[in-house]
Amino acid sequence: MSEAMSALNGASFNGIVAVREIGLQGMITLRGDLSAAAVQKAAAAACGQDMPGQRKANMQGEDGIAWMSSDELMILVPYDAVEARLDALGDALSKHIHLAVNVSDARAVFELSGGPAVREVIAKLCPVDMSDTAFGPGDFRRTRMAQVPAAFWMPDANSVRIVCFRSVAQYVFDLLKGAAAPGSAVGYLG
Repeated sequence: MSEAMSALNGASFNGIVAVREIGLQGMITLRGDLSAAAVQKAAAAACGQDMPGQRKANMQGEDGIAWMSSDELMILVPYDAVEARLDALGDALSKHIHLAVNVSDARAVFELSGGPAVREVIAKLCPVDMSDTAFGPGDFRRTRMAQVPAAFWMPDANSVRIVCFRSVAQYVFDLLKGAAAPGSAVGYLG
């Protein structure tokens, strides 16, 4: 049996902020009627977090839940817990139309940390208003990062977590390194 490895094996870079691939992260895509109490309860139970509002994420460590669209959630759990959480979701939602899929190995997760310049790094790459009045901890966006789809949230005021497809992980890491390069601070947001 082969050993699971993250997309970039924990690659990191230090510039105006620190960029690192966080390693293996369990992720479940859950699609269904998000207004149904059973779906909300099952999703929250899967990760131990409250159901988020539109364009929001509730995260704590490796566990969390993010609003992806009107019928889709991204549930984050420890990598080794995915199968058990999928089974629990299936049991809880057996009488409801839903789709729950393990997407852990199809995604890569990066973290930017090191201060308010994390906003500037994201603003250089994504068409999102990153001012502190428009985007803050708990906010979530699904957007484009240069030429690829990505999603991100701020766990706190000085860090950002980014999810992208594993197939474009090196491209995203290179984008983040360029936007965080020493001497690249614009000073508009951070």
